[in-house]
Amino acid sequence: MRTEPKAGRWDWLFHRLDREPQRPTHIDVPRMTRHRAALFGATLAFYLAIVWLVVTTSWLVRLDWQVMFFRPYQQWSQIHAFVDYYVVLGQRGPTAVMVAAWLGWRSWRQHTLRPLLTLGASLLLLNLTVGAAKIGMGRLGPHYATVIGSNEMGMGGDIFPSGHTANAVVTWGILAYLASTPRARRWLSALSAVVALGVGMSTVYLGTHWLSDVLLGWAAGLLILLALPWAEPLIARAEAWILDLRDRRRAGTVPAPAAPVTAPVRLKPRPATTAQDETAAAARDTLTAARAARAPAYLAPGPHTARSERTPVTPAGSRRPPHPERLPRSTATRPLTNGG
Repeated sequence: MRTEPKAGRWDWLFHRLDREPQRPTHIDVPRMTRHRAALFGATLAFYLAIVWLVVTTSWLVRLDWQVMFFRPYQQWSQIHAFVDYYVVLGQRGPTAVMVAAWLGWRSWRQHTLRPLLTLGASLLLLNLTVGAAKIGMGRLGPHYATVIGSNEMGMGGDIFPSGHTANAVVTWGILAYLASTPRARRWLSALSAVVALGVGMSTVYLGTHWLSDVLLGWAAGLLILLALPWAEPLIARAEAWILDLRDRRRAGTVPAPAAPVTAPVRLKPRPATTAQDETAAAARDTLTAARAARAPAYLAPGPHTARSERTPVTPAGSRRPPHPERLPRSTATRPLTNGG
Protein backbone atom coordinates (compact mmCIF):
# COMPACT_ATOMS: atom_id res chain seq x y z
CA MET A 1 0.00 0.00 0.00
CA ARG A 2 1.46 3.40 -0.99
CA THR A 3 0.79 6.63 0.81
CA GLU A 4 1.31 10.12 -0.58
CA PRO A 5 3.69 12.17 1.62
CA LYS A 6 2.74 15.66 2.71
CA ALA A 7 4.21 18.61 0.84
CA GLY A 8 7.23 20.08 2.62
CA ARG A 9 8.51 23.62 2.80
CA TRP A 10 11.25 22.88 0.20
CA ASP A 11 8.94 21.22 -2.33
CA TRP A 12 8.62 24.46 -4.32
CA LEU A 13 12.39 24.40 -4.88
CA PHE A 14 12.37 20.73 -5.85
CA HIS A 15 9.51 21.33 -8.28
CA ARG A 16 11.64 23.99 -9.95
CA LEU A 17 14.59 21.59 -10.10
CA ASP A 18 12.36 18.96 -11.76
CA ARG A 19 11.70 21.25 -14.71
CA GLU A 20 15.29 20.93 -15.89
CA PRO A 21 17.26 18.21 -14.06
CA GLN A 22 20.44 18.82 -16.06
CA ARG A 23 22.81 21.66 -15.15
CA PRO A 24 22.86 24.46 -17.77
CA THR A 25 25.67 24.04 -20.26
CA HIS A 26 26.92 27.64 -20.06
CA ILE A 27 27.89 27.27 -16.38
CA ASP A 28 31.32 25.72 -15.98
CA VAL A 29 32.71 24.15 -12.81
CA PRO A 30 36.17 25.50 -11.87
CA ARG A 31 38.97 22.96 -11.96
CA MET A 32 42.29 22.81 -10.20
CA THR A 33 44.46 24.01 -13.08
CA ARG A 34 48.22 24.58 -12.94
CA HIS A 35 47.72 28.31 -12.57
CA ARG A 36 45.35 27.82 -9.62
CA ALA A 37 47.65 25.25 -8.05
CA ALA A 38 50.59 27.68 -8.32
CA LEU A 39 48.52 30.42 -6.66
CA PHE A 40 47.54 28.00 -3.92
CA GLY A 41 51.18 27.11 -3.26
CA ALA A 42 52.27 30.77 -3.20
CA THR A 43 49.45 31.71 -0.83
CA LEU A 44 50.31 28.83 1.47
CA ALA A 45 53.96 29.93 1.56
CA PHE A 46 52.84 33.49 2.41
CA TYR A 47 50.61 32.10 5.19
CA LEU A 48 53.47 30.15 6.75
CA ALA A 49 55.83 33.13 6.42
CA ILE A 50 53.44 35.39 8.35
CA VAL A 51 53.13 32.82 11.12
CA TRP A 52 56.92 32.44 11.31
CA LEU A 53 57.50 36.20 11.46
CA VAL A 54 55.05 36.56 14.34
CA VAL A 55 56.31 33.55 16.27
CA THR A 56 59.93 34.80 16.08
CA THR A 57 58.92 38.34 17.15
CA SER A 58 60.41 39.88 14.03
CA TRP A 59 59.99 43.29 12.40
CA LEU A 60 56.35 42.46 11.68
CA VAL A 61 55.58 42.37 15.40
CA ARG A 62 57.31 45.74 15.88
CA LEU A 63 55.16 47.12 13.04
CA ASP A 64 52.08 45.81 14.80
CA TRP A 65 52.97 47.76 17.92
CA GLN A 66 53.73 50.93 15.99
CA VAL A 67 50.33 50.85 14.29
CA MET A 68 48.64 50.16 17.60
CA PHE A 69 50.35 53.15 19.29
CA PHE A 70 49.38 55.35 16.34
CA ARG A 71 45.71 54.76 17.27
CA PRO A 72 44.01 55.35 13.90
CA TYR A 73 40.58 55.60 15.54
CA GLN A 74 41.81 58.77 17.28
CA GLN A 75 43.68 60.20 14.30
CA TRP A 76 40.64 59.97 11.99
CA SER A 77 37.76 60.02 14.44
CA GLN A 78 35.37 61.57 11.90
CA ILE A 79 34.98 58.24 10.06
CA HIS A 80 34.55 56.13 13.18
CA ALA A 81 30.77 55.81 12.80
CA PHE A 82 31.05 54.72 9.16
CA VAL A 83 33.71 52.12 9.95
CA ASP A 84 31.57 50.66 12.72
CA TYR A 85 28.87 49.87 10.16
CA TYR A 86 31.25 48.86 7.38
CA VAL A 87 32.98 46.20 9.47
CA VAL A 88 29.66 44.31 9.65
CA LEU A 89 30.40 43.15 6.08
CA GLY A 90 32.91 40.79 7.66
CA GLN A 91 30.67 39.31 10.33
CA ARG A 92 29.74 35.73 9.62
CA GLY A 93 26.06 35.83 10.50
CA PRO A 94 24.78 38.83 8.49
CA THR A 95 26.98 38.15 5.47
CA ALA A 96 26.05 34.46 5.36
CA VAL A 97 22.35 35.33 5.37
CA MET A 98 22.71 37.90 2.56
CA VAL A 99 24.85 35.69 0.35
CA ALA A 100 22.70 32.60 1.02
CA ALA A 101 19.59 34.52 -0.10
CA TRP A 102 21.27 35.47 -3.36
CA LEU A 103 22.62 31.97 -3.99
CA GLY A 104 19.22 30.49 -3.16
CA TRP A 105 17.72 32.56 -5.95
CA ARG A 106 20.56 31.40 -8.21
CA SER A 107 19.77 27.78 -7.35
CA TRP A 108 16.13 28.34 -8.26
CA ARG A 109 17.01 30.03 -11.54
CA GLN A 110 19.70 27.57 -12.62
CA HIS A 111 17.87 24.42 -11.44
CA THR A 112 20.78 23.15 -9.33
CA LEU A 113 21.71 22.99 -5.66
CA ARG A 114 25.39 23.58 -6.36
CA PRO A 115 25.50 27.30 -5.30
CA LEU A 116 24.07 26.62 -1.86
CA LEU A 117 26.16 23.49 -1.33
CA THR A 118 29.32 25.34 -2.37
CA LEU A 119 28.60 28.10 0.11
CA GLY A 120 28.07 25.52 2.85
CA ALA A 121 31.32 23.73 2.00
CA SER A 122 33.31 26.98 2.03
CA LEU A 123 31.90 28.09 5.39
CA LEU A 124 32.62 24.66 6.85
CA LEU A 125 36.24 24.85 5.71
CA LEU A 126 36.49 28.39 7.07
CA ASN A 127 35.27 27.40 10.52
CA LEU A 128 37.55 24.39 10.70
CA THR A 129 40.79 25.95 9.48
CA VAL A 130 40.55 29.47 10.91
CA GLY A 131 39.03 28.27 14.17
CA ALA A 132 41.78 25.70 14.68
CA ALA A 133 44.48 28.32 13.95
CA LYS A 134 42.94 30.78 16.41
CA ILE A 135 42.79 28.26 19.22
CA GLY A 136 46.19 26.76 18.44
CA MET A 137 48.14 30.03 18.44
CA GLY A 138 46.15 31.79 21.18
CA ARG A 139 47.30 35.33 20.45
CA LEU A 140 45.92 38.30 22.38
CA GLY A 141 44.56 41.38 20.64
CA PRO A 142 45.87 44.95 20.92
CA HIS A 143 43.36 45.92 23.63
CA TYR A 144 44.49 43.03 25.84
CA ALA A 145 48.25 43.11 25.25
CA THR A 146 50.37 42.60 28.36
CA VAL A 147 54.02 43.20 27.39
CA ILE A 148 55.08 45.93 24.94
CA GLY A 149 56.99 44.49 22.01
CA SER A 150 55.94 40.84 22.56
CA ASN A 151 54.02 38.75 20.07
CA GLU A 152 51.37 37.85 22.70
CA MET A 153 51.28 34.24 21.44
CA GLY A 154 49.99 31.38 23.58
CA MET A 155 48.15 33.70 25.96
CA GLY A 156 44.66 32.25 25.42
CA GLY A 157 43.50 34.76 22.79
CA ASP A 158 41.63 34.05 19.57
CA ILE A 159 42.41 36.85 17.10
CA PHE A 160 45.18 35.35 14.93
CA PRO A 161 44.23 35.15 12.07
CA SER A 162 41.47 37.74 11.75
CA GLY A 163 38.11 35.99 11.43
CA HIS A 164 36.38 39.08 10.04
CA THR A 165 38.93 39.35 7.24
CA ALA A 166 38.92 35.66 6.33
CA ASN A 167 35.13 35.59 6.37
CA ALA A 168 34.92 38.63 4.08
CA VAL A 169 37.29 37.00 1.59
CA VAL A 170 35.36 33.72 1.52
CA THR A 171 31.78 34.98 1.72
CA TRP A 172 32.08 37.67 -0.95
CA GLY A 173 34.64 35.76 -3.00
CA ILE A 174 32.24 32.83 -3.39
CA LEU A 175 30.09 35.06 -5.60
CA ALA A 176 33.00 35.44 -8.04
CA TYR A 177 33.76 31.72 -7.80
CA LEU A 178 30.19 30.83 -8.84
CA ALA A 179 29.91 33.47 -11.59
CA SER A 180 28.45 32.10 -14.82
CA THR A 181 30.51 34.20 -17.27
CA PRO A 182 34.19 35.29 -17.34
CA ARG A 183 33.23 38.96 -17.37
CA ALA A 184 31.02 38.60 -14.30
CA ARG A 185 33.79 36.66 -12.58
CA ARG A 186 36.30 39.46 -13.16
CA TRP A 187 33.96 42.19 -11.87
CA LEU A 188 32.89 40.18 -8.84
CA SER A 189 36.49 39.27 -8.04
CA ALA A 190 37.46 42.95 -8.00
CA LEU A 191 34.43 43.87 -5.90
CA SER A 192 35.02 41.10 -3.34
CA ALA A 193 38.72 42.05 -3.10
CA VAL A 194 37.82 45.68 -2.32
CA VAL A 195 35.27 44.62 0.31
CA ALA A 196 37.69 42.19 1.97
CA LEU A 197 40.50 44.78 1.92
CA GLY A 198 38.23 47.38 3.53
CA VAL A 199 37.01 44.97 6.23
CA GLY A 200 40.59 44.03 7.17
CA MET A 201 41.75 47.64 7.42
CA SER A 202 38.62 48.51 9.40
CA THR A 203 39.61 46.06 12.14
CA VAL A 204 43.07 47.65 12.28
CA TYR A 205 41.50 51.11 12.45
CA LEU A 206 39.24 50.07 15.35
CA GLY A 207 42.18 48.48 17.18
CA THR A 208 40.57 45.02 17.44
CA HIS A 209 43.30 43.29 15.39
CA TRP A 210 47.01 43.57 14.73
CA LEU A 211 48.12 44.25 11.19
CA SER A 212 49.62 40.77 10.99
CA ASP A 213 46.22 39.30 11.95
CA VAL A 214 44.69 40.91 8.88
CA LEU A 215 47.48 39.70 6.58
CA LEU A 216 47.00 36.14 7.80
CA GLY A 217 43.20 36.45 7.47
CA TRP A 218 43.51 37.44 3.81
CA ALA A 219 45.76 34.45 3.17
CA ALA A 220 43.47 32.04 5.06
CA GLY A 221 40.38 33.11 3.10
CA LEU A 222 42.19 32.97 -0.25
CA LEU A 223 43.43 29.45 0.49
CA ILE A 224 39.85 28.25 0.95
CA LEU A 225 38.68 29.81 -2.33
CA LEU A 226 41.62 28.33 -4.23
CA ALA A 227 41.04 24.87 -2.73
CA LEU A 228 37.31 24.71 -3.58
CA PRO A 229 37.80 22.84 -6.90
CA TRP A 230 39.06 19.88 -4.90
CA ALA A 231 35.69 19.82 -3.12
CA GLU A 232 33.62 19.89 -6.34
CA PRO A 233 33.30 16.06 -6.65
CA LEU A 234 32.04 15.87 -3.08
CA ILE A 235 29.58 18.69 -3.75
CA ALA A 236 28.28 16.88 -6.86
CA ARG A 237 27.78 13.66 -4.89
CA ALA A 238 25.97 15.55 -2.13
CA GLU A 239 23.61 17.12 -4.68
CA ALA A 240 22.88 13.73 -6.28
CA TRP A 241 22.24 12.21 -2.85
CA ILE A 242 19.80 14.98 -1.87
CA LEU A 243 17.86 14.68 -5.13
CA ASP A 244 17.77 10.89 -4.83
CA LEU A 245 16.48 11.20 -1.28
CA ARG A 246 13.78 13.56 -2.54
CA ASP A 247 12.74 11.07 -5.26
CA ARG A 248 12.51 8.20 -2.80
CA ARG A 249 10.46 10.36 -0.43
CA ARG A 250 8.01 11.25 -3.19
CA ALA A 251 7.67 7.63 -4.27
CA GLY A 252 5.90 6.83 -0.99
CA THR A 253 6.43 4.20 1.63
CA VAL A 254 5.76 0.50 1.07
CA PRO A 255 5.25 -1.67 4.17
CA ALA A 256 7.94 -4.27 4.58
CA PRO A 257 6.75 -7.87 3.94
CA ALA A 258 6.49 -10.24 6.85
CA ALA A 259 9.55 -12.35 7.45
CA PRO A 260 9.00 -15.95 6.23
CA VAL A 261 9.09 -18.78 8.72
CA THR A 262 12.34 -20.60 8.24
CA ALA A 263 11.36 -23.80 10.08
CA PRO A 264 8.05 -25.24 11.36
CA VAL A 265 7.38 -24.82 15.03
CA ARG A 266 7.01 -28.14 16.80
CA LEU A 267 4.30 -28.25 19.45
CA LYS A 268 4.99 -30.00 22.73
CA PRO A 269 2.60 -32.84 23.79
CA ARG A 270 0.16 -32.12 26.58
CA PRO A 271 1.32 -33.63 29.86
CA ALA A 272 -0.75 -36.54 31.20
CA THR A 273 -3.19 -35.81 34.03
CA THR A 274 -3.02 -37.58 37.35
CA ALA A 275 -5.86 -39.01 39.50
CA GLN A 276 -5.71 -35.98 41.81
CA ASP A 277 -6.15 -33.59 38.84
CA GLU A 278 -9.13 -35.58 37.59
CA THR A 279 -10.79 -35.49 41.07
CA ALA A 280 -10.37 -31.70 41.30
CA ALA A 281 -11.82 -31.24 37.79
CA ALA A 282 -14.84 -33.42 38.65
CA ALA A 283 -15.46 -31.38 41.82
CA ARG A 284 -15.37 -28.13 39.83
CA ASP A 285 -17.85 -29.53 37.31
CA THR A 286 -20.24 -30.67 40.08
CA LEU A 287 -20.16 -27.23 41.75
CA THR A 288 -20.85 -25.50 38.43
CA ALA A 289 -23.85 -27.78 37.71
CA ALA A 290 -25.28 -27.17 41.17
CA ARG A 291 -25.07 -23.39 40.74
CA ALA A 292 -26.81 -23.63 37.36
CA ALA A 293 -29.69 -25.80 38.75
CA ARG A 294 -30.36 -23.47 41.72
CA ALA A 295 -33.67 -21.54 41.48
CA PRO A 296 -33.37 -17.81 40.93
CA ALA A 297 -33.72 -15.72 44.05
CA TYR A 298 -36.07 -12.77 44.31
CA LEU A 299 -35.53 -9.87 46.62
CA ALA A 300 -39.24 -9.47 47.44
CA PRO A 301 -41.14 -12.80 47.08
CA GLY A 302 -44.95 -13.00 47.45
CA PRO A 303 -47.81 -10.69 46.38
CA HIS A 304 -47.10 -6.99 46.15
CA THR A 305 -48.88 -4.71 48.63
CA ALA A 306 -49.50 -1.01 48.37
CA ARG A 307 -47.46 1.31 50.53
CA SER A 308 -50.62 2.68 52.19
CA GLU A 309 -51.59 -0.81 53.43
CA ARG A 310 -48.27 -1.44 55.15
CA THR A 311 -47.98 -0.91 58.89
CA PRO A 312 -44.95 1.07 59.96
CA VAL A 313 -42.84 -1.10 62.18
CA THR A 314 -40.53 0.21 64.88
CA PRO A 315 -38.38 -1.64 67.37
CA ALA A 316 -41.19 -1.24 69.95
CA GLY A 317 -43.90 -2.37 67.57
CA SER A 318 -46.56 -0.65 65.53
CA ARG A 319 -47.46 2.96 66.25
CA ARG A 320 -51.07 2.57 65.10
CA PRO A 321 -53.74 1.65 67.64
CA PRO A 322 -55.58 -1.56 66.92
CA HIS A 323 -58.93 -1.08 65.13
CA PRO A 324 -60.44 -4.41 64.25
CA GLU A 325 -63.46 -2.80 62.63
CA ARG A 326 -61.30 -0.73 60.29
CA LEU A 327 -61.50 -1.64 56.68
CA PRO A 328 -58.61 -1.36 54.29
CA ARG A 329 -58.69 1.57 51.86
CA SER A 330 -58.71 -0.66 48.88
CA THR A 331 -62.07 -2.20 49.91
CA ALA A 332 -65.16 -0.45 48.61
CA THR A 333 -67.18 1.24 51.36
CA ARG A 334 -70.84 0.46 51.87
CA PRO A 335 -73.34 3.20 51.10
CA LEU A 336 -74.79 4.95 54.14
CA THR A 337 -78.54 4.46 54.90
CA ASN A 338 -80.99 6.51 56.83
CA GLY A 339 -80.80 4.15 59.80
CA GLY A 340 -77.14 4.75 60.20
